[in-house]
Formats: sequence, structure tokens, C-alpha cells
Amino acid sequence: MTRPYTIGLICARGGSKGISRKNLRPLGGKPLLGWAIETARSCPSIDKVVLSTEDDEIATVGKSFGAEVPFVRPSELARDDSAELLVWQHAIRTLGSLDNKVPELLVIIPTTSPLRAVEDVEGCIENLVQNQADLCITVREAQRNPYFNMVKLNDGWVSIVNPPPAPIFRRQDAPQVFDMTTVAYAVRCEYVLRMHRLLEGKVRATVVPDERAVDIDTELDLAFAEFLLKRRHNSN
Repeated sequence: MTRPYTIGLICARGGSKGISRKNLRPLGGKPLLGWAIETARSCPSIDKVVLSTEDDEIATVGKSFGAEVPFVRPSELARDDSAELLVWQHAIRTLGSLDNKVPELLVIIPTTSPLRAVEDVEGCIENLVQNQADLCITVREAQRNPYFNMVKLNDGWVSIVNPPPAPIFRRQDAPQVFDMTTVAYAVRCEYVLRMHRLLEGKVRATVVPDERAVDIDTELDLAFAEFLLKRRHNSN
């Protein structure tokens, strides 16, 4: 079977609220953007790594790490409220126009999970292809469970988010739930062009370990990632 033509897409706009210029913030002496690009370029299933950005500095840094920047993202797709799906669709359509060849698979590798491993991304791609899914996301086991220790408030009164049919006294006995991560998304391009929301269609999930699924959104997240990175180096 012929391997599908696969683009690794790094989406990195200039603005961010939680951490200013987050995509360029250093971790272990390397910008978050660089971590994502290097992982994508190390994946044997990815044919080309493309950076989608509207920011000149991010484009320059991305090129220095080996990403291609064949287009400039429109400003209306780089706002705080811009839908990520529209960014994916723009990348697919633009690449198809520039290359006269629409990619079959898109692998989105966000900059906010720099501790991911190549095997996490490759596992996501393999899960998608082998199971003929439309989309494969990455997940980790959730730290809180809506059937056991997640609650909602109604005028100050507490109740379980999803009350089980019978009482559950141990977390291990509750249905297993997972958090979505920003480690990777592998998706068929034709599905991206027709989808309206992320989890419609045939969706698979690849489980990644907690220590490789850190999602950096705040300064505290960045400090925690630095700690994990140093611990990783010390253990090698």
C-alpha cells in the first residue's frame, strides 16, 4: 500500500494571551516553535513540515529550524477568536494551489506540547491509517473524573457532574475518562475540508503518558516543563 502524502503543520501566530510571544519563548535553550518543528522533521511518516503564521519573526525562526513557510496566514485567521479548523482548511487549500497536489493527511503538531516524543506522533498517524479513521487525537488519562470527583454548583449546592447509576466509592471503579492533549492531531485532508466541528466522523485516540503531554498555556506550565526537561536530562 502506498504511503499517503503527509504534511506536518505547525500553527504559530504572533499573539497570545497567557504568555506573551509564547511560540518564541525558550525552553531548555530552544524556542517552543523549534521543539515542534524538530519533532515533526524527525517523523518518518511526515513528508514536509509547513509553518502557518502571519508573523515575520516567527517565520524567520521557523525557517532556521527547517520548516517551510510557503505562504503567509491571513490576518483574519490569526486573531484570538480565529477557529483552528479554518487555519487547517486554509493550509490545505493553499498548499494544494501552490503544489498542484493536495496532501492526503495533515498532522498538526502544536508548539504547546514540547515534551512529546516522535513515537507519540507516529503512533497517532499509524492509528489513523490502520483504522481508516477520519481523525486521530492524542489523549492522556484524566486527573479528575466526572463520575467520581468532579462536581457542579447550583446556588452553592454540590452535585456530581455525571451521577452514576450506583454509588462509586473508589476512583478506580469509575468509568475511565481522558483529557485531550495538544501532542498531535492526525487527520485526513478531505475530512478537514468538509467537517464543521472537531469530533464528528470516525475519530480515534492515541494515549500518551502524562510527562510527554504537558500543555503550556501559562508561566506556571512553562516552569513545570522546564522542571520535567531537567529531570529527563538528569536521568539520562
